[in-house]
Amino acid sequence: MRLLVIVNVFEPDLGGGVLFSDLCYGLAERGFEVTVRCASSYYPEWRDKSGENGLRIRSETRRGVRIERFGLYIPRNPQALHERLIYEGSFCASLMRRLPRRGDYDAMMVFCPLLGAVAYAAACRRKTGLPLWLNVQDLPAEAAQAGGIGKGGWMVRVQDALFNKADMWSTISPTMVERLEPRRRRDQPLLYLPNWLHESLATYLEAAPQTQGPGAPARLLYSGNLGTKQNLLELCRILHRSDAPFAFRIQAEGSGAGALRKWAEETGDERFDVRGLSDEKELARALREADFVVIPERSGAGGSFLPSKLIPALAAGTPVLAVCDADSPLGTEMAAHRPGPRFTWPEAANLPALLAAVDRNEYAAWEANAARRAAFYDRDRVLDRYAEELRRMGGG
Repeated sequence: MRLLVIVNVFEPDLGGGVLFSDLCYGLAERGFEVTVRCASSYYPEWRDKSGENGLRIRSETRRGVRIERFGLYIPRNPQALHERLIYEGSFCASLMRRLPRRGDYDAMMVFCPLLGAVAYAAACRRKTGLPLWLNVQDLPAEAAQAGGIGKGGWMVRVQDALFNKADMWSTISPTMVERLEPRRRRDQPLLYLPNWLHESLATYLEAAPQTQGPGAPARLLYSGNLGTKQNLLELCRILHRSDAPFAFRIQAEGSGAGALRKWAEETGDERFDVRGLSDEKELARALREADFVVIPERSGAGGSFLPSKLIPALAAGTPVLAVCDADSPLGTEMAAHRPGPRFTWPEAANLPALLAAVDRNEYAAWEANAARRAAFYDRDRVLDRYAEELRRMGGG
């Protein structure tokens, strides 16, 4: 089965880029002929990492997957609305230089958090009539509004109109399924397919030794993209005002990383260790050494996505310390499976007291719950389901 995958980020990009790459490699292992159309690498640093961002379309093959890279405008300030619109539009325009012909592929899949990618996929479907699968990792219009990037309902209307060009939808949490259901105009199938622990990090986690917890002081870890949605700086301010004993290792890149580094330097609080992202081997060791993996979400922003940081923490058997809305995808996951303590933002002032005196019995229960829930995000189980649904959609 010949599959065209459209996505903004792909290996060596981190965050979603690792996951999307692993899906394509996994489908190639399962007999699919996969072509990926993606951007030149830029994420999460928001800079041209390869030195090849430009007009030329570059092609390569990795692990049986054909990868076609398209240049795009990389915003200096991803939180500015005008720069965000240029960024999205430039990716769509760049992709439009290469539209598929009828007969080139059997099906298409597009990943959203980028509406520019969805707009291109809709144009491809209109030209070729190919069945289109929309995989919603994030609701970009709602996320932009919650992050203060855009106002008004026009972004939501554009987003929903583009979504409804697809023949099948999937998303990554039950809460997001509920929020997408009323948006369908053609009664499209809507699947719940969670993300998973990608192959390379799973290998490093198996080799990394587990540190016994909880330690004194409590060892905290945040690792990943940092923008406005996470609100990590506000959480750090709450912790800084307390005298709680902790050691908080923060590995971050993204639009909010610079402000956090500046704040840490100005405060001089030695409990905070702010650095750049590590490679996967070091990340696996950090996950095993931590007592808590910290996952914050700005109030009102978490309803549009499920953080990718959650799955590696569960796989490491490390409790998650979440600060989020109770009804967000992360909040409902924490309540249902209890892999660690959850605080809403009004409750966050109580967090230092928890760190000062972690109950060992409760901590052991969180560890067990995290390890138990990790099995749900098994790679082979999820990718086999993707392959099954793709073949069904393509009539194979």
